Amino acid sequence: MNTNPKHLAIKDFVYELPDERIAKYPLPERDQSKLLLYHNHTIADHTFTSLPDLLPAGSLLVFNNTKVVQARLIFHKPTGGAVEIFCLEPVKPHREVQLAMQHTRSCTWKCLVGNNKRWKEGVLKLFFEGGVVTAERDAQQEGHFLIRFTWTPAELTFAEVLERCGRLPLPPYLNRELTPEDRTRYQTIYARNEGAVAAPTAGLHFTDQVMASLQAKGIESTYLTLHVGAGTFKPVKADTMEDHEMHAEQLMVSKQVVKQLLQHLGQPIIPVGTTSMRSLESLYWLGTLLQQQPGLKPEELHVTQWLPYDISTPPATTEALQTLLGYMELYQVEHLHASTQIIIAPGYTFRICSGLVTNFHQPESTLLLLVSALIGGDWKQVYQHALDNDYRFLSYGDSSLLLP
Repeated sequence: MNTNPKHLAIKDFVYELPDERIAKYPLPERDQSKLLLYHNHTIADHTFTSLPDLLPAGSLLVFNNTKVVQARLIFHKPTGGAVEIFCLEPVKPHREVQLAMQHTRSCTWKCLVGNNKRWKEGVLKLFFEGGVVTAERDAQQEGHFLIRFTWTPAELTFAEVLERCGRLPLPPYLNRELTPEDRTRYQTIYARNEGAVAAPTAGLHFTDQVMASLQAKGIESTYLTLHVGAGTFKPVKADTMEDHEMHAEQLMVSKQVVKQLLQHLGQPIIPVGTTSMRSLESLYWLGTLLQQQPGLKPEELHVTQWLPYDISTPPATTEALQTLLGYMELYQVEHLHASTQIIIAPGYTFRICSGLVTNFHQPESTLLLLVSALIGGDWKQVYQHALDNDYRFLSYGDSSLLLP
C-alpha cells in the first residue's frame, strides 16, 4: 500500500554539492566514467565498462531513445540586440511532439524568452543558409510566451529549421558556452526521436562496445521514448511536495515493448535513467486508469502527479499491462502516445522497475526523491561515498547502478 509523499519536506533531500564537483565537460571516452554499484546496502566502485558484468542475470535494460533538439534560437532585432527564444513544447497545430516536429510552414510553441524587455513589438527574424524564420508573440502566459514561428522555404519541417539555425540547450548549471563537441556528446548514441530539450543523461555513458558486451552477456534491451522537458531542471521551491507541480512530459511506447515487458515480469527490468523509470511506471498507471475508465480516448491518456497515491486497490502488474495491450489492439495503434506527470518519491511502490542506472542528481530535486524512493535513506551514504571518492556529478558526470 502506498503512503502519500505529499507531506515530504524537500529540505530533507539536501546535500552539499561544491561547484567543482559538477562535471562541466564530458570525459574523452563515454564509457570510462566511474560506476558506483549499490547492491544490498553495500557500495563498490567500478568503471562503466563493467556494467554488463554487474547487472543481474536475465535483466532487461530499458532505454529512452529521445533526441535533444536544438531548441535555442538567437534572434537579432534590427538595432542589433539579441533575444533568445527557447522552445519548450508545441501548442499548435499539434501538441504531439512527433507530429509538431514534422510540421511545415508555421507552428506555435510554448517558449521562454530571454531579454524579453528588449523585444518591444513586431516580429523578429533569424536568417539561416537558404532561408529565414520569423517569430511573433501570440500571448503571454504564466512564466512563458506562446510564439508563432513562420519560415521559408515553407516545405522545411520544423525539425529541419531547428537543425539549421538552433543551438543545443545545455543544462543551465553547466554555466558555459556550447562547444562543437557538445553536439555529439550531449546525445546518446541511440537517440532517434526528436523532441527533448534535455538529454536522458544516464544513457550518455553507453558506447557500441558496451552495447555489444551486453548482448554477449545475454542482457536484453528495448527502447521507449519520453521527451525530456525543461521541467526536469525545475528546482522544488515548495516546502512540502504537495505544493510542487510536476512538469508533464510526452511518452511514446510501441506494442512490441509492452509485450516484451509482460514476458519479462518476474525477472529484473532495469531502466537506464530516471526518464525511462518514470515512463515504465507510468505504463502501469495508464493500464490501471484504463481498467477504471475503459472509455478513455487516446488523447485523454494522462498520468497525473498523485494518481499512484490516490488509487486504493491497484491491480496486479500483469493485469494493468494486459489492459494497456488490449486497448492498443482495440484502437489499432502500434505506438501508444500519452503524457505523464508522475512523481516517484519515498512511499511509492514500484510496479515494473527493479533497479536503475542513473547519474548523480542535484540537491532538492525530484530526481533525488526518485532515487530515495528506490533505495530509501541509503541515498545519503551513496551520495556521500560519491563525494568522498571523486565522482563527477550531474549531466556530464559519472554513473551508478542501484539495485535495492
